[in-house]
Amino acid sequence: MSTFRTLATLGALALLLTVSATLDAQMVVGTWVRTPTKTAPGKMTMTVEPCCGSGYKLTYRFVVGQQQTMLMTVSSPFDGREVPVMVDGKPSGETMAIKRIDDHHASTVLRMNGEPFGTSQSTLSADGKTISVVNDVTNAASGMPAGKTTETWVKQ
Repeated sequence: MSTFRTLATLGALALLLTVSATLDAQMVVGTWVRTPTKTAPGKMTMTVEPCCGSGYKLTYRFVVGQQQTMLMTVSSPFDGREVPVMVDGKPSGETMAIKRIDDHHASTVLRMNGEPFGTSQSTLSADGKTISVVNDVTNAASGMPAGKTTETWVKQ
């Protein structure tokens, strides 16, 4: 279960970091679907809505096991401050520090119980229809295998 939570967290961070200008904010608000991969085969959706001044609330929905749907939320001002990751409405022990680099790039630092376990770099495409996220997990204790992975999110 922590692998799914971590993947959702990484995707959320990446998306939050990609948006800055008003036009870009309009492009990122809505529902996104992650393209399944070998390391993350399940379906995951992310809903993005404005919050926190110039930030966003990310709501992830994904299935754990056969039928249980998990809900993960992150509300970030996108200014590099750590914010809690909530799973099914409760603190998970995970935090994200998302920082907007420019209108199409962001970076995130992920921590579990105060210990860093990875980073994420995201890029919003010029047409605003896809987000590419490169995750670098440095601490396998997070529940994810250590190393780099790439995710692609497509706007619905």
